[in-house]
Amino acid sequence: METQAYFYGTGRRKTATARVRLMPGEGAIIVNNMPYEERFTRFEHRRTIQQPLLVTESLGRYNVVVKVEGGGISGQVGAISHGIARALSKSDERLRSVLRQGGLLTRDSRVKERKKVGLKRARKAPQYTKR
Repeated sequence: METQAYFYGTGRRKTATARVRLMPGEGAIIVNNMPYEERFTRFEHRRTIQQPLLVTESLGRYNVVVKVEGGGISGQVGAISHGIARALSKSDERLRSVLRQGGLLTRDSRVKERKKVGLKRARKAPQYTKR
């Protein structure tokens, strides 16, 4: 039986897209050719990226290589987490239910609402003046 070199998952959040490759290894997470600790300095962001690996208890089992583009920092973090979760579910079908219970396989579909004509933002109206 031939083993696959890596497992692939695409993650999306807001306007960010992450292409994730999961390979057997010692637990390194590389985002856009640099360690994720350098790219994401906030603890909350690092924890969000690690969440699928922590939930499935596979933190030291896989090396993760990610290419992420579009969006801001938080959107990219969410996309990476989503991509890792999808790749993990492909690597082992038994992990799917655990990831589903953690809400990690569901794509967060919230995006910025478009600006409307006559308003300052999507819903904020200009200040009303009586005279």
